Amino acid sequence: MKTPQPSPDGTYRLTSITQGVKDQNRVNICLNGRFAFTLDIAQLADFKLRVGDVLTAEDYKYYQKASNFGKLYHATLNWLILRPRSVKETRDYLFRKKLQKKEYDISDDDINLIIDRLLAKNYLNDRAFAEYYVENRFQNKGISSRRLRIELTKKGISPDLVSEIMQTIPRDDSEEIAKIIAKKRRLKTYQDDQKLIQYLTRQGFDYELAKTAVADFDYEMDLQN
Repeated sequence: MKTPQPSPDGTYRLTSITQGVKDQNRVNICLNGRFAFTLDIAQLADFKLRVGDVLTAEDYKYYQKASNFGKLYHATLNWLILRPRSVKETRDYLFRKKLQKKEYDISDDDINLIIDRLLAKNYLNDRAFAEYYVENRFQNKGISSRRLRIELTKKGISPDLVSEIMQTIPRDDSEEIAKIIAKKRRLKTYQDDQKLIQYLTRQGFDYELAKTAVADFDYEMDLQN
């Protein structure tokens, strides 16, 4: 696609503003008769751009950058809709997008600004994320408290917040380990008790708890439940 060419005096005239086809919340901006960039509706209103406006080369670059920022911000919002994310997860996501230079020409400052906006609007909240994670992570399959702590720490949640959330929303290791044993027994995997105990300790459970839980597990009673 050919880019707009400046007028003899180095300026660009805004020749049309049309609604996007794939995303009707964005508009196509044409300068000197050629497509230049897209903006979302809110950006268009903020910038007060109108057909006939004359833009300098610096204006053109500024709006191009704003276009990239807007696209990445909304892509991040759509990504967050899928499920709650931690600040670290979101920052990592944005840095991956930064590497896609052909699609997003953004700086570290842009990334920080996006994070700040998401935090200000409460779209990002590490406490809410941690609560969601503890409540939902392997709820039916079972997971050890130790593994939950490790996973949350890797996702950037502070140790103090992890401890607080784990106390607020307890996951009892005795109940969690029973879920895992029941699943393994039903699937007829790890039929050897010692191998099952070793597997459970690798999942973060205490050895003595694993040993007792395996010895006490009533397979027939589990089938009745």
